[in-house]
Amino acid sequence: MTVLPSNRHKNKTIAALLAFLLGGVGMQRLYLRGWRDPWLWLHLTSLPAAWLVAQLAPQADGFYKLLPVTLSILAGMLQALILGLTPDEKWDARYNAGSGRQSDTRWPVAVVLVASMMIGAGGLIATLSRLFDLLYTGGAYG
Repeated sequence: MTVLPSNRHKNKTIAALLAFLLGGVGMQRLYLRGWRDPWLWLHLTSLPAAWLVAQLAPQADGFYKLLPVTLSILAGMLQALILGLTPDEKWDARYNAGSGRQSDTRWPVAVVLVASMMIGAGGLIATLSRLFDLLYTGGAYG
């Protein structure tokens, strides 16, 4: 990863919370790296991709229509875990090199991590279950 020279101190808890709540549209990427981040644009393209699927295959199951957004949300949950578990020293070296402050992560990031793990794992299991149901039984179980 590249070191970003910045005078603005970036908070790890805020970044993890953004990834948890708005990771499907890449708000954590915007907070951390700005508009030039290619992964931000990949997250943002999930919305038009879902619309395109809905337009090209109107008879398709709603699961397929929302799959691009669902995958983007799951990626945001995973990034919330990665950001929250990054050690403070490594966080400061990567995102706060020029801020002159040291990060001191406290318990709120643990709450974000637990919520991310619970909802992200549940969402992943539900997504895989529905995908296999549609692919192997044609949706016979739901």
